[in-house]
Amino acid sequence: MNKKKPSKGLGRGLGAIFTDLQETDAPPQDTVYVQEIPLDKIAPNPRQPRKGFDPGKIKELAETIATHGVIQPVVVQKSGDGYLLIAGERRVRASTMAGLTHIPALVKDYSSAEIMEITLVENLQREDLNPIEEALAYQQLIDEFGLTQEKLAGRLGKSRSAITNALRLLALDDEMKQYVLEGRLTAGQIRPLLTLDSKDEQKALARSAVKHHWSTRKIEAVAQKIKAGHAIEKRAAEDERAVENGDQNHVEQLVLHDILERMRRYYGTKVSIKRGKREGKIELSFFGDEDLGRLVQLMLHEEV
Repeated sequence: MNKKKPSKGLGRGLGAIFTDLQETDAPPQDTVYVQEIPLDKIAPNPRQPRKGFDPGKIKELAETIATHGVIQPVVVQKSGDGYLLIAGERRVRASTMAGLTHIPALVKDYSSAEIMEITLVENLQREDLNPIEEALAYQQLIDEFGLTQEKLAGRLGKSRSAITNALRLLALDDEMKQYVLEGRLTAGQIRPLLTLDSKDEQKALARSAVKHHWSTRKIEAVAQKIKAGHAIEKRAAEDERAVENGDQNHVEQLVLHDILERMRRYYGTKVSIKRGKREGKIELSFFGDEDLGRLVQLMLHEEV
């Protein structure tokens, strides 16, 4: 009876992403062991998606390590006469700060795809990545391994829209990216800015949001007002061109629209004008007898 070989997968998450990718690296070896290795022999992982580390949190971790030691080993791979760090950069930094010379490490050989996979898994599971770093990691996976957004979303257990929205953050101006990196604006607060076509308007709104500590709802409302203003400007420009070009139909629509607006303001109710070839009619809406009486008084020029 054949025994089942133990799985080498990393479990739910990114572990399955690279199963169908062709790799030129040697396959991972089965030997896995933990040992104490010199901190000065560990080189940082160039594929680390996380770029910023909170000095305060590193200091807190260093104090914990100084008291209790490193509880969870870091993950490394042999590299020349040293080691390449795969996962655990915070622990390495904190251990160095705590004055340690060695750190417990899980030593194993990994393919380049697995290295990227593990580092991204660790950060995503611990929610250590800010939205920009997460988007950069997604883009790197797409670029280096030829994954589509849909395929990446499926392997990550995320929705396609979640991946798309994350990647949209990469189109931000550098100034706004910095706001996100510094935690001054969240991804949710940034998204309404992306609905604005002008980069200058995006930056201006971002600055105001940061300065006045606006909520996401407030930013959305201001963005909507900006877009509504553009719509009015666009319509005004179209109307002006129509008049200049002698577009009779458009001019008639402008006159009709002006009449409707004036009547709506005067009567304080919904007004519609229906035109036929030889005749037309004006309809006013009312709500109850009292409202009907008010409209009659206005029509007859009686005091309301």
